[in-house]
Amino acid sequence: MKNILIVAILFLTQLTHSQEDSTRGYKVKVGDQSPKLNFSLMDGTSITNENLKGKVVVLQFTASWCSVCRKEMPHLEKEVWQQFKNDDFILIGIDLKETPGKVKHFIEQMKVTYPFAIDSDGTLFESFTLPNAGVTRNIVLNKQGEIIFLSRLYEEKEFAEMISIIDATLKKP
Repeated sequence: MKNILIVAILFLTQLTHSQEDSTRGYKVKVGDQSPKLNFSLMDGTSITNENLKGKVVVLQFTASWCSVCRKEMPHLEKEVWQQFKNDDFILIGIDLKETPGKVKHFIEQMKVTYPFAIDSDGTLFESFTLPNAGVTRNIVLNKQGEIIFLSRLYEEKEFAEMISIIDATLKKP
């Protein structure tokens, strides 16, 4: 009986893990319309689905304690923000559950210049992700607010694919 219980637990653990792997922790998918957006940047600028229409958008979920986020952010600054910031494009860093002081220090440390917001209670993050999902996520929206790319963690090939998708989407009439 004990062996059957162990096998059942292992099976359920594997099944749950497999489901997480297939979604990568997202409850949205490519092709979906973005969930409702209504937040402010740290400079007070209001962000909504409506005022993002006509722009290609990258929402980068991050946190100061996240080592993978720290690895990715210089690439986002140089290869995404600096490359596309003068187009119909916006990259918004969204810090998860940290204080404004901590986030300001984090931005200074990382030497990034793209706009930032703070998701103080995780509500915005959880509108895209399954419960307890990890950060280091980029969500790319087209000019109509549809999700066109989802990433998890930082992997060079996937990052290059994201840049290619952003570039191609910006070139569409």
